[in-house]
Amino acid sequence: MTDSPERDERHLARMLRKKAVIDERIANSPDECGLVLVLTGNGKGKSSSAFGMLARAMGHGMQCGVVQFIKGRNSTGEELFFRRFPEQVRFHVMGEGFTWETQDRQRDIAAATAAWEVSRELLRDPSIGLVVLDELNIALKHGYLDLDQVLSDLQARPPMQHVVVTGRGAQPAMIEMGDTVTEMGMLKHAFQAGIKAQKGVEL
Repeated sequence: MTDSPERDERHLARMLRKKAVIDERIANSPDECGLVLVLTGNGKGKSSSAFGMLARAMGHGMQCGVVQFIKGRNSTGEELFFRRFPEQVRFHVMGEGFTWETQDRQRDIAAATAAWEVSRELLRDPSIGLVVLDELNIALKHGYLDLDQVLSDLQARPPMQHVVVTGRGAQPAMIEMGDTVTEMGMLKHAFQAGIKAQKGVEL
C-alpha cells in the first residue's frame, strides 16, 4: 500500500481517538496494589516471561524472591545469571527434576512441601516486591500441595507484593485469583522436529 497525505491524516485521527480512550482509562485507574500474575498454557515462554519481569523489577531496585518447584537437577541460564545478585534476589531451586524423571510421587510431594515453606517466608516479607513461583501450577496440578492453603497464603501476602505463578495446567481457582492471566499457546516447537533443548533458549 502506498503512502499518501490522506492515509497519514486517517492514521493521525485514529491515534488521537485511541489516545483519548487510553488516557481516560488510565485516569480512572489510579490505584496501585500487589498483583498475582498467572502464566499458563502449553506454549513456550511462561518461565521466560516471569524472569523477564524479575529483571524488570530488579531494574527498579526491588527486592525479589524466586522458588522453582520442578526444575532442580541441572542449572539453568536464569539461575546462573540471577545468582550473581544475591543482595537483591533470593533464588531457591527446590525441585527434584521433571515428574517423568523422578517417578516418585512421595519424593515430589516432600520437595514441593519444602518449597512451599520457603515460598511462605517470601510471601510474608513486606520488603520483597516480587516473588516468582516457577512451575507452582505443575505442583498443584499433580496434587503435591493443598490448593486452598496455597491460595490462602497468596491472599495473605503484603498488599504491595507482586507474585508471578508459572506452569501449565493452572487450576481454575488459581486463574480466578489471578489479576492478570495469560495462556500461552503452541503453534510450533523445535522439539517436534527433533531438536533438543538448548542453552540460551530453553536452558
